[in-house]
Amino acid sequence: MSTQSALLKVMSDAARKAARGLNRDFGELSALVVAKKAPADFVSAADLKSEQVLFEALSKARPGYGFLAEERGLVEGTDKTHTWIVDPLDGTTNFLHAIPHFAINIALQREGAVVAAITHNPATNEMFWAEKGKGAFVNDRRLRVAQRTRLEEAVIATGIPFLGHGQHARFLKELHQVSQKVAGVRRFGSAALDLAWVAAGRYDGYWERDLSSWDVAAGVLLVAEAGGRVSNADGAEDAVGSGSVCAGNLDIHARLLERLQAAK
Repeated sequence: MSTQSALLKVMSDAARKAARGLNRDFGELSALVVAKKAPADFVSAADLKSEQVLFEALSKARPGYGFLAEERGLVEGTDKTHTWIVDPLDGTTNFLHAIPHFAINIALQREGAVVAAITHNPATNEMFWAEKGKGAFVNDRRLRVAQRTRLEEAVIATGIPFLGHGQHARFLKELHQVSQKVAGVRRFGSAALDLAWVAAGRYDGYWERDLSSWDVAAGVLLVAEAGGRVSNADGAEDAVGSGSVCAGNLDIHARLLERLQAAK
């Protein structure tokens, strides 16, 4: 059954509304990049515009809910049990380079647990969505994590620390431990889509450090509802608040964690 609840419809509608602006800007950006103008300001404007659209749409639909987002930080609501966790544009560097791999991320946290999630790639019109206990979907198709159990057959996603972000030396140790055991490692530049693609069975597993809650909150639920396992990169439960993530099916998750432990 792939009919969205009223809550998920609110989230999907907000994501589609913000996506219209991003798609429009993405088209213009391609021209800006080719013209060798400085597009960085243009992207941050697109980011802010997307967040404003999401903030207004979600606040109107669910007055009083808190709102935690990349640009504006935490806006406390009168309803202390509910908080939207939002990334208006995950994969900004891809967007900046006119690469069509970026996403709008919306998660709803109820009393500390994520209960509903949307990850939407406007460029491909793929809407990944999940509600706690009700499964995960992309558009109207049910998602299941990949069934491979051996690292030798697995394709694993990751993120590489870039200028001013994260510990490069630790990443290289982890990459060394993982890459010599797997069929391939991919780095596509959007944590939100990395997790959605694990849920969809496109990637067998994924790990990354130095993340924010809005990068992963939606994806953690998507993977769990697709039958996968998510922890932080050290194996502890709280992936949303801990700043790191390790995801896969039960077997790959366990084997990937072993490789990460071996890198210490």
